Amino acid sequence: MKIGLIGFGKAGRAAAAVILQNKSASLEWVLRRSTVLENRSAAEFLGIESSDPSLIYSLAHTPVAALLDEHPVDFIVDFSSETGIEAYGEEAAKRGVKIVSAASHYPESTVEYLQELSKRTVVFWSANITLGVNFIMYAAKFLKKIAPWADIKISEEHFKEKKGISGTAKIIATVLDINEQDINTTRVGGIVGRHEIVFGFPYQTVRLVHDSISREAFGNGALFAATNLTDKTTGFYRFEDILRPYFVM
Repeated sequence: MKIGLIGFGKAGRAAAAVILQNKSASLEWVLRRSTVLENRSAAEFLGIESSDPSLIYSLAHTPVAALLDEHPVDFIVDFSSETGIEAYGEEAAKRGVKIVSAASHYPESTVEYLQELSKRTVVFWSANITLGVNFIMYAAKFLKKIAPWADIKISEEHFKEKKGISGTAKIIATVLDINEQDINTTRVGGIVGRHEIVFGFPYQTVRLVHDSISREAFGNGALFAATNLTDKTTGFYRFEDILRPYFVM
């Protein structure tokens, strides 16, 4: 599975490290807006021994069309920004290159654009691309369906400098139809991220907890999505779509 990576910030670098160490995937190239690190090897920069090409290109000097023609890939994994899709979406769709986006937010107009692209290729988008968070959300939906009368509370903990309620907690609240005002928020120390969903039943309590240990979890989630979409040719997918088959007993 040949992968091109868009974005090389903190999350993008963590994702690159995971891809470089995965034997079933090859990081063919990295594309970023900045010219910093241009023509360097991502593997060399990250200190990882790998035979993957992983050359870093800058959008300032390398058109997406030329990059895709000269260095074709099966998947584009996007860890850039909500506007990143504008730079490569059309060229990827033309060539049937599958897209896995980890952008944390898209306006409705961009979601509609993703859906249009998905008529010609596979498009996957998850605002939180970690497997664990999406698993507990999916499991929580089942538990609420079984016991709609249960008390439900959401708690989230993050590092001291993080502002506002986490986007993931808001998504969980939306999925479970809970008011954002009922989310308990803690900001202390250097916690990477913790989300907890508590179900209160008579005489018992169920807790679904996800702890983020490092950003490499984003890379694992992106690879999980790509692996489960290799046999698809078109369509717009969310994490729930690829988790659903695993819940069939």
